[in-house]
Amino acid sequence: MTLRSLAANSAIRRAHFRALGLSEADMLKPKIAVVNSSSELAVCFAHLDGVAKVVKEAIRAAGGIPFEVRTTAPSDFITGAGKSGSYILAARDLVTNDIEAQVEAAVLDGMICLTSCDKTPPGHLMAAARLNIPTLLVIGGYQASGMIGEDHVDIEDLFSGSVGASLGKPGKYSLDAMAEQAIRGPGVCAGMATANTMHCVVEALGMSLPGSAPVRANSERMFDCARRSGTRIVEMVNEGLTPRTILTEGAFRNAAAMVLGVAGSINAIKHLQATATEGETGVDVFAIWEEMGRKIPVLSAVRPNGKVRIEQFEDAGGAQGVLAQLAPLIDTGAMTCTGRTLGENLAGVTVGDAGIIRPLDNPISDGPSIAILRGSLAPESAVVKLGIRDGSRPEAFDGTAVVYEDTPSAMADIAAGKLKKGDVLVLRGQGLKGGPAMGGGASIVLFAIDAAGLARDVAFVTDGQLSGLCLKGLTIAEVAPEAVAGGPIGKVRNGDRIIVDIAKRQLDLDVPEEELARRPAPANGYPVPADGYLGIYRRDVQSMASGAVLTDLDA
Repeated sequence: MTLRSLAANSAIRRAHFRALGLSEADMLKPKIAVVNSSSELAVCFAHLDGVAKVVKEAIRAAGGIPFEVRTTAPSDFITGAGKSGSYILAARDLVTNDIEAQVEAAVLDGMICLTSCDKTPPGHLMAAARLNIPTLLVIGGYQASGMIGEDHVDIEDLFSGSVGASLGKPGKYSLDAMAEQAIRGPGVCAGMATANTMHCVVEALGMSLPGSAPVRANSERMFDCARRSGTRIVEMVNEGLTPRTILTEGAFRNAAAMVLGVAGSINAIKHLQATATEGETGVDVFAIWEEMGRKIPVLSAVRPNGKVRIEQFEDAGGAQGVLAQLAPLIDTGAMTCTGRTLGENLAGVTVGDAGIIRPLDNPISDGPSIAILRGSLAPESAVVKLGIRDGSRPEAFDGTAVVYEDTPSAMADIAAGKLKKGDVLVLRGQGLKGGPAMGGGASIVLFAIDAAGLARDVAFVTDGQLSGLCLKGLTIAEVAPEAVAGGPIGKVRNGDRIIVDIAKRQLDLDVPEEELARRPAPANGYPVPADGYLGIYRRDVQSMASGAVLTDLDA
């Protein structure tokens, strides 16, 4: 008998389970964690207790024993209020470690993760890859949004309007009016921002049942998927189907294709790399992105990329529909949580509206919708979102650096009209350690550039990250190495020439190497002080090449 099975069957453990009401027969049944990130703090998670109830009933009916456990529940617009948004990304890894500390420590047989706002899908995927016990993710769905007169209003409109108002540029409707209509129910942001992008990624990886994403929160379709997932996880435990069997290089190619095909959030790249790192797969997601980006066109233009609403995308076929259209270009032989290949899952899938999810021979635009750049300003990597390549934003830029060390000073200069055509706004100190955890300041600056009417006339370069709602002008984010880690972005000076060339995948600083070497490194100190957990994060977070995991797997 193994140490694991000894722990799982100890007399003391059995005594605890008996006190919880389990019978002797229950002791032999699969023990399934129902990982619930429910929270009364944020509407993203407010409905998950109801989903957990349905999942637990299905697990019991299928012959398993469910144990509901909780994790931290990061919501960008709520937990982004403190420390300049530093808790947003940092909480992703708390989710992963919460799961390990409960599920692995209790030696449970499998788990279902109720996944919702931006950082819970990657946190759940990372935990699945790390623990490697049978795992399914259940998609919590997106929120309903409302109308003002004949105009649709959602959280993107409110975010954009809030930044515009702060610059003295009010929009068509008051912020109060938009706040009343932007969110009309539980679930994640409506649109192809980070949450719905990651929900589609989960399905493309094969870690949720086919047809899971996107889905209206609290809809019958969502609850039906939850029930079927409760049944399926017990089968997966009995079959021994584990995440590392599913999370192959082919699965990551499929996930990259999914994001590229819908011009999804750039945040998916680091989350996928973190999952690959936790699973010890050896997969280089950045290399996969470059490869797939050269052949995957944009097939759907959901807001903020176009005018299509997420409800229309779901009704047209959602992630399944996109994967079906992409079938000739992806790995349909990849194993999925159903025990069948992706190709087998897609057999018979049709697209309900080929105007919303286009076929390969009639794309909305050529790829890539997201590209990885490198060069003298980004020796490791940088990410640019191009979205729909219709000529509305430049793909080459040669301009003069205007450097900022923090968000407030950049916002002040934008409001004062000091930014001019041909400038490259450089915002640094926003990275994994500098932020820490990349904060949320870069997104605010980007919306301010747009509100000032400069999105087509200036470029924006930062070592910070962007909200999945952001698609404005030519913006290069997540420049690595970051400034505080010694990256060249930390040595850029006002007036330096910066060259962006998307076709060549280049981001260059036109400063001789010898001069750059002579320039002093940035002064010590961080814009945002970090103690407690954020101090641990700043100390231990690994490079962007790892997906920004906390675990040093080489140690």
